[in-house]
Amino acid sequence: MTRPGGAAGNAAQERHDDRVVPVYAVTGGRTRSAGPDLPVESLVVATDRWAGDLQKEHRMIIELATRPVSLVEVGARLGVPVGVARVLVSDLADAGFLMVHTPPPVGRDGGPATAMLQRLLDGLRAR
Repeated sequence: MTRPGGAAGNAAQERHDDRVVPVYAVTGGRTRSAGPDLPVESLVVATDRWAGDLQKEHRMIIELATRPVSLVEVGARLGVPVGVARVLVSDLADAGFLMVHTPPPVGRDGGPATAMLQRLLDGLRAR
């Protein structure tokens, strides 16, 4: 899809109510969250907190997160770069609208932790 004044698939813009707006306007121009960066495989789940007066993108994320959804899936479903999704999810988590479950820490060599690999192996053997 080619948009006016840009190339097909331009990740810097999205359609909102028949007008083109920069997606980074949704985050106030921020490309990073205030806290540590969330891994893209983090799972996001909505809390019971009511979200009636939030902007459209925040409400969409909360609706998506009624069941566990990955951060990268949030970005894909909203049609925004992962960096934008990371900022939005982080803001919602900081405000108490979302719970974020990050993957377990990695081992010393940068790979998966030994305990996690053992649980995976045990689960495969149990099949």
